Amino acid sequence: METLEKKLKKENFVKTDLSKEYEIALQNPVFQEIVKKLKLPKEELQTYTSLLQDSVEEYTHCLDCKHLLDCPNRMRGYVYFPTIRGKQLTFEYKPCRYQVKQEKNTQYLKNVRYFHTPSTLKDASMANIYKNDKSRFEAILWIGNFLKEYEEHSIQKGLYLHGNFGCGKSYLIAALLNELAKKGHRSAIVFWPEFMREAFLEDFQEKYQYIKTIPLLLIDDIGAENVTAWSRDEILCPLLQYRMEEGLTTFFTSNLSLENLEEHLASSKAGVESIKAGRIISRIKQLTVPLEMVSKNLRK
Repeated sequence: METLEKKLKKENFVKTDLSKEYEIALQNPVFQEIVKKLKLPKEELQTYTSLLQDSVEEYTHCLDCKHLLDCPNRMRGYVYFPTIRGKQLTFEYKPCRYQVKQEKNTQYLKNVRYFHTPSTLKDASMANIYKNDKSRFEAILWIGNFLKEYEEHSIQKGLYLHGNFGCGKSYLIAALLNELAKKGHRSAIVFWPEFMREAFLEDFQEKYQYIKTIPLLLIDDIGAENVTAWSRDEILCPLLQYRMEEGLTTFFTSNLSLENLEEHLASSKAGVESIKAGRIISRIKQLTVPLEMVSKNLRK
């Protein structure tokens, strides 16, 4: 059985050892800076020497860091840092300046929901719109005017933007919706061909109801989907009818003009159904302003 004398000697040895380790750590000016701000007794701080050294290492990385992607810390964009909670010293992961900036810059993403869209549309911005092509000016001007007017009048017609493959139609409208998202306006961007392929999945109705009622909607690449009478008459038509009746702004992008889209929608296994396709087109015309944009392929 350990005697009281041995126990006291052991405790004194541990304290001495901790004190030496703490004094060595204090030779680091960053360590000095951190513990000075904590304003705790040395006896308490030295029991946390190892954790404090971990904090110093990560904080030192932050002092020399030039970009979030260069972060070598255990959790990218965060630093393991000591904090006083009440009278208790705790260690927490705190976001660095680059992480805070990124979170601020991407806050708008909470207001936009993307369905099967490329990641480039999430980063689309008005500032990065390609402007070195006169054939794009009319569409860019329309987008700019819409952005100004929507703040005052939320019931606005959207745009049916059609043109050649890769000319930036989707990016242009996504940039508009992202900009509106920064102002608190909710929207959804739906890649229509893929959305239709999921029509029989369990959560489809929930997604369908969401895009049906969202204030701003982009139906991307309509006309590229495989047409069935059911998808046209039971999915697309009721969607457009509801949005038309409720005055919900709707955008479309397509490689097809409205005339060619009507031909596309008329063709199904049931044959050519021009009247039903015409109903869809009439609703699109009620919802949008048609505009053609023919430009160079920006995806090359």
